[in-house]
Amino acid sequence: MKYYIIVGEASGDLHASRLMRSLKSVDAEADFRFFGGDLMLAVGGTRVKHYRELAYMGFVPVLLHLRTIFSNMAFCKRDIVAWRPDVVILVDYPGFNLGIAKYVRAHTDIPVYYYISPKIWAWKEYRIKNIKRDVDEMFSILPFEISFYEGKHNYPIHYVGNPTADEVADFLAGYSDTFDGFCKANSLPADRPVIALLAGSRRQEIKDNLPAMLEAASRYADKYQLVVAGAPSIPHDYYDKFTEGYEVSVVYDQTYPLLAHSRAALVTSGTATLETALFGVPQIVCYETPIPKVIAFLRRHLIKVRFISLVNLIAGREVVPELVADTFTVDNIVNELGRLLPDGVARARMLDGYAEVKRLIGRKGAPDNAAEAMLRLLRSECGNHQESL
Repeated sequence: MKYYIIVGEASGDLHASRLMRSLKSVDAEADFRFFGGDLMLAVGGTRVKHYRELAYMGFVPVLLHLRTIFSNMAFCKRDIVAWRPDVVILVDYPGFNLGIAKYVRAHTDIPVYYYISPKIWAWKEYRIKNIKRDVDEMFSILPFEISFYEGKHNYPIHYVGNPTADEVADFLAGYSDTFDGFCKANSLPADRPVIALLAGSRRQEIKDNLPAMLEAASRYADKYQLVVAGAPSIPHDYYDKFTEGYEVSVVYDQTYPLLAHSRAALVTSGTATLETALFGVPQIVCYETPIPKVIAFLRRHLIKVRFISLVNLIAGREVVPELVADTFTVDNIVNELGRLLPDGVARARMLDGYAEVKRLIGRKGAPDNAAEAMLRLLRSECGNHQESL
């Protein structure tokens, strides 16, 4: 089978590369052509463009690069038609990918599969019309999306399990370093437990969240050491302006080992909240927003979901505290940390909630499950097509 895959950011590159490996394991003739990154290229196939040529975040950058964005989209459409894949697989990145899906549906008979749904349950729910019209099969990695798509919108999907859960489980199964060994490898003192600070992977997120995280966590610096998980795409000296004056360390490409040895964590919303929960580290979700009172109003009246962290969304209740918009203050962070350190009822209750999240995630082997389902569907479609001839 010929697979045309489109991702638009680093996380998509990771998840798509693992899906590609799984597809190769069930389809010896798998041939890949893709918009993607270095991880996908390492698996094999032809990279048409790097995702960095697509990834513009925020209103102003998108506006400034509209010509490039439209040019890339037009090129992608032409390339799909010229290559004639057996399927187009889209990975998240809805602004670009839903435009491609619309074109493919309107101008070809190539099936469109979506791996990792856009978060339309949180924002832009109207996109469900486009998905129902243009996407043949949706492969979901979040269990609560079943009720959203199938229950609310009568659109059947495939829940395949969560790849982040697989990645954490695989890491823990092969990781044996001690706390002393981790500290020695990263030039950290081994005399105090760790409070991990996961402030995001983009400059703006770090700028918005890390200062308050540091100020709050520093009040516990007499008993705990503060360690920032440095984002791999951020220059090391970018953190200096925020860490100056604090007793804090920054480690790079060590997020999983860091979480494996942390006593508590302050985490910016995103996949990191789920990773932290799967490592069993009590956490506080911290997310600074512009004009916080307005955002707080929008959360109450317009935004479709009650929570912003994957942990709480999966559980359907508040397992971890979310300090967002008008509740994102240094004092609130300090107070919540005090409830988790060193032990106590709040900590135990959160760990019980983590166990519930793991149970709800359920199925293991998300990329394998998705690959097997995709190939089964494609072979069925090919068989039906042959019978109709």
